[in-house]
Amino acid sequence: MSEATLDSSVRPALAGRPNYRTIALIIASAMFMEQLDATVLATALPTMARSFGVSAPHMSIALTAYLLSLAVLIPASGKVADRFGSRSVFAVAIGIFTLGSILCAQAQSLPFLVFARLLQGAGGAMMMPVGRLVLLRSVDKRDLVSAMGWLLVPALIGPIVGPPVGGFIVTWLDWRWIFYINIPIGILGIVLVLMFIENVRGETREPFDVIGFVLSGVSLACLLFGFEMSSRGGEAGPFSLGLMVVGLVVGVAYVLHARRHVAPILDLSLMRIPTFRISVIAGSLSRITQGAQPFLLPLMLQIGFGLSAAESGLLTFATACGSMLMKGAAGRILKRYGFRTTLVWNSVASSLLYAACAAFRPDWPHAAIFAVLLVCGFSMSLQFTAYNTVAYDDIPASRTSAANSFYTTFQQLMLSFGICVGALALHASSVSSGHAHATVGDFSVAFLVVTAISLLASPVSALLPRDAGAVMSGHRAGGREEAAAT
Repeated sequence: MSEATLDSSVRPALAGRPNYRTIALIIASAMFMEQLDATVLATALPTMARSFGVSAPHMSIALTAYLLSLAVLIPASGKVADRFGSRSVFAVAIGIFTLGSILCAQAQSLPFLVFARLLQGAGGAMMMPVGRLVLLRSVDKRDLVSAMGWLLVPALIGPIVGPPVGGFIVTWLDWRWIFYINIPIGILGIVLVLMFIENVRGETREPFDVIGFVLSGVSLACLLFGFEMSSRGGEAGPFSLGLMVVGLVVGVAYVLHARRHVAPILDLSLMRIPTFRISVIAGSLSRITQGAQPFLLPLMLQIGFGLSAAESGLLTFATACGSMLMKGAAGRILKRYGFRTTLVWNSVASSLLYAACAAFRPDWPHAAIFAVLLVCGFSMSLQFTAYNTVAYDDIPASRTSAANSFYTTFQQLMLSFGICVGALALHASSVSSGHAHATVGDFSVAFLVVTAISLLASPVSALLPRDAGAVMSGHRAGGREEAAAT
């Protein structure tokens, strides 16, 4: 942390510095709140539509409004954290998200809900990248693998437990409790952040890239909206294609701008660093499956198998259980085999395991489905713990903030793209088969499509150096440990 400055007035005594697990869990709790909110809301949209007197399809704007805030503001998160301090920005982000939740709960009309969701998205756009930035600046490299494991567990649990929680709330309570449950979590999160996290600022003060901020925001927003609308088919097809074309054109304009700016909002020169570049590309391919799975699996279990929301939620919870089991094993696996070997072979394993979901049928024993999903969760969580860690292996401390904003932006984009790929594959299969509604076979096709794309991550991961992340994992595959010590 030699290239960052600390606010001495709020820095805790060295002896009282919290354990990295404490820091990881504080950050993960905020991310859990955000992930749970998104998936619970998706389950409750039909009920909310009746409350507002609109059709259920019109409620999709409540989801896309949140994505708009993310797309526009995530690239600026690192610059804001460098200017005002990561602890301060993270605490304010939780506060904004919590305030947005309160306003959502008070909404009496769809336009007011959309405004509140935009405010929520502004908080969420800061929580995700700044939370990871806090972890990167607060944890030693030798503890980063374990810290990332603790960070991922609550973030992965949110999308899994969201559907049954949403079903329970809209069945037994008022839908407004979807947002009220965020209030105590948010208040507790702010208190813990102020108590345990250091207020780290960037040492250098670079000019804010206003033009790049506008170009990247327009490009990412058009791409996200285009991906989301493309999954609806029908009349939305031409409009979604137009949005994606605009997003690509503006994206090219941003690339040309970034080459000339001294401090671009998204620093493309980071892709020259091999470990970062490979982690971004391979991780993006793998995240297509991670994004599609929480969307496809509950639908298949409820629509294809005829299970209730509660039964589906109990089965899909196996994925979260596998993720929790992983957190104690990731460090040992990476120490034994190293990042490259682990990512190459686990990319294949995790893709094939999720492809096995295509074989699920209504007559399968629930215990067998649970077991497969348990191993899926373990393998996929190991994969992203490794990607999220090795990406920063060769990043200088002065560029950690820029790298984190870049990485988080692509992470969010590819997770959204995964949902759209899964929805498109599902829609295309049902249309080509002449089905009025998606069948179990159509879900099988969708699972195979998204996992086929994720398989491409394995050869990309093979391009990593043999000793990539050796300091982080402790794997003795080269001389990096000695070089780093020197």
